[in-house]
Amino acid sequence: MKKIHSDIVQFRGTHYDFGYKQGELLKDSLTVKNREKQWKVRIPRFTVEEEEVKTAITNFAPGVWSELEGLRDSLGWPMERVMKEFGGYRVNYQKSGCSILTGKDFFVRNYDYQPKTYEGRYVFFQPTDKGYAIAGPTQRITGRMDGMNEKGLVLGYNFMHRKKPGLGFICCMISRLVLESCADVADAIAMLKEIPHRHSFSYIVYDRSGQTYVVEASPRGVEVRQSAMCTNHFEIMKHENRNHLVDSYKRMDAMERSGAKQAYEAFRVMNDTEKGVFSKKYKSWAGTIHTSVYLPHQMKTWFALGGDQEPTELDFGNWLKGEDIEMAHITGEVDTDIPFVHIDNGAHFSSR
Repeated sequence: MKKIHSDIVQFRGTHYDFGYKQGELLKDSLTVKNREKQWKVRIPRFTVEEEEVKTAITNFAPGVWSELEGLRDSLGWPMERVMKEFGGYRVNYQKSGCSILTGKDFFVRNYDYQPKTYEGRYVFFQPTDKGYAIAGPTQRITGRMDGMNEKGLVLGYNFMHRKKPGLGFICCMISRLVLESCADVADAIAMLKEIPHRHSFSYIVYDRSGQTYVVEASPRGVEVRQSAMCTNHFEIMKHENRNHLVDSYKRMDAMERSGAKQAYEAFRVMNDTEKGVFSKKYKSWAGTIHTSVYLPHQMKTWFALGGDQEPTELDFGNWLKGEDIEMAHITGEVDTDIPFVHIDNGAHFSSR
């Protein structure tokens, strides 16, 4: 078992200042050092022009571009490197898992991926210039793996495939742009239909209405359906599915059979390692690293690292009123010996 943690980052202010602050936190960090080595074996096959990325981002959430500028100035990097690391546009994304279960006032999500990519940051950001406040774990610093905004809109994504990528945003940046800009599921669905998608994912959106929508999205089209759960296959765009979906259907069946009606009951279904949803396939890019819970009526979130844990409760509603989260980090244990990018030397793809 590996002991891991996620740092709690709290910031109220402009996007530019938030980007600058994050740059200060990232300087000389293991995350940056490991990713420098990761890029040496995962060479990008294209270049992206600054104006192309700026236009793409500002069309949906202009504050995020200001955040990238703050990162640039703080780190002293050229914008090309900032866009490659944090821009979330036209970069590649590896395969992953993930499962989502929703119900009356709860949204529970297992994030299944590869430890060498997990940066261990849970961010509370309340912009004073533009956009909605968001609470949730980050991916590629500016992106969000899942999250809830100040309006009670919740979003998580599940991987489908990487076949025939398009000229668009990757999943974690799409999550950030939607949460930054949308007030409810109707707004989110409209943006997910408009935004360009690089890869094929399902985006699951939920709000205080209690309605859950699964947005099946690929570079070739978008379809919308209602469902209280989602794993790693499309139900409408079945022609986009991968050939091997046994594990996806297995996790779906486990959630269906659970009959979970309350938030904590649903959390146990997802986080207990013997219930059939939690995954230990870390070497296959599909091991459960965290379980997130969002309670939009209470404006609270729960978070757990690893399986068979008790969730840590975080009061987003009080934080929005100016009351800081007292803890500095959340701890947990993951059943793997694979290094994590934010805490271990050698968390790059030229090593085990």
